[in-house]
Amino acid sequence: MFSAISASSVRRRGAARLAAAVLVSGLVAMGSLAGAGAAVADDTSQHPGGAAATLDGLKTYDGAVLHANGKDQQLPAGLFEMTVDGGGKLKTYCIDIHNPTQEQAKYLETPWDQTSLGANKNAGKIRWILDHSYPQIDDLSALAEAAGTGPLTEKTAAAGTQVAIWRYSDGADVDASDAEAEKLADWLEKSAQDSAEPKASLTLEPGAVSGKAGEKIGPVTVRTDADSVAVAPPADAAATGVKITDKEGTPVTTAANGTELYFDVPSDAVDGTASLGVQATTSVPVGRAFAGVTKSQTQILAGSSESTVSATATATWAERGAIPAVTAEKNCAEGGVDVTAANTGDAPFTFELNGSEHTVAPGATETVTVPVGEDEAYDFTITGPAGFTQNFKGVLDCETTGTPAPVTEQPSSQPSAASAGGAAAGGLGAMSGTGDLAETGSSSATPIIAGIAIALVVLGGAAVFLLRKKKASASEE
Repeated sequence: MFSAISASSVRRRGAARLAAAVLVSGLVAMGSLAGAGAAVADDTSQHPGGAAATLDGLKTYDGAVLHANGKDQQLPAGLFEMTVDGGGKLKTYCIDIHNPTQEQAKYLETPWDQTSLGANKNAGKIRWILDHSYPQIDDLSALAEAAGTGPLTEKTAAAGTQVAIWRYSDGADVDASDAEAEKLADWLEKSAQDSAEPKASLTLEPGAVSGKAGEKIGPVTVRTDADSVAVAPPADAAATGVKITDKEGTPVTTAANGTELYFDVPSDAVDGTASLGVQATTSVPVGRAFAGVTKSQTQILAGSSESTVSATATATWAERGAIPAVTAEKNCAEGGVDVTAANTGDAPFTFELNGSEHTVAPGATETVTVPVGEDEAYDFTITGPAGFTQNFKGVLDCETTGTPAPVTEQPSSQPSAASAGGAAAGGLGAMSGTGDLAETGSSSATPIIAGIAIALVVLGGAAVFLLRKKKASASEE
């Protein structure tokens, strides 16, 4: 029997949310302790492909007023910027008003159904707003004329656009501070129509395949809006002899949308796994969602330079026995993570997940939904024959917070203590007057430091407990 090692997901609310990055790191460490003795897992987040980027901060913004709990809270509203891994810049708006951003947070291009947009009947109207306002419409005079406003600046246009988006993304009662920005927000809200979700910039479908040595394993289909993508063979291709080819066996180094790729595995290859990668430079489609790898407010794309996008797929092969291919993706509708295991071998593939044993018959596929609470971190590993391991970890962030934290009074000339969209005062990512992410002052940093200290103590205790438990188990054996 092949087992899966599961590390418990731990809910982190209130002050602990302020130390999200630390907590996730701790959960990963605990997962490693729980899995000691097993083969080293290939850490894999549930990223189907596309752009990966780091948040640079709020760059173009003006003021807004959030009306909640009978109080008014002033906060900045406007455009964020991100730096794409491998090159490129993105401009985004927030679609998660009650949660703060985390400084230098890592973001991944993500399908709508794996974010709060999946259950939002107005998601298509947000896409329309993005297509019909700043920065897609950068002629501010034309935008002002269409919307029936007075003169607009980049800052007020960005603020008005963000306010209109918040009304649909979060159902927020929010107004722009500037009169012309407020008119723009009202026009965008009233004019918005349903638009379809844009296609991903680059994905490979499926993300994992399996088969027997001596076969062409696949196909893996390229999905992209780029004209052409580069195809990289497995890193150890020279040693294993594995090639990336088309159906006829011709080696492939470039591909386009719809191209089918195969892993051509020699008949004498030792049982194992390999990965192929594809990469392109393209403009990421407006309206693509970007979700934080750790807990950080979800964003939606408003503009993209030519940017690097990539995707990977893996293949597993063996001469006989179970030959698994395992993938996972967030399932916001069911509140969990779908783990799909396919078995192309001639023997059953049995694994344990979330305390239950599952067996996939030869030639069959089974999907198991692992329940995960909103805002919970998860980390689990599935193991199989010939050293096969697949690790999945991340944070389930499928909802916008329904009720914001109590409003803390802010001087009217200063942005909120939380970054744009972070209505909970005191969150990480406080904004400076220039719009860059800034160091928080001593008063607002105090709860952050306390939260991190508490998190470290909890994680330290958990690590000691796990080590003692492991030692005790070893002595009993």
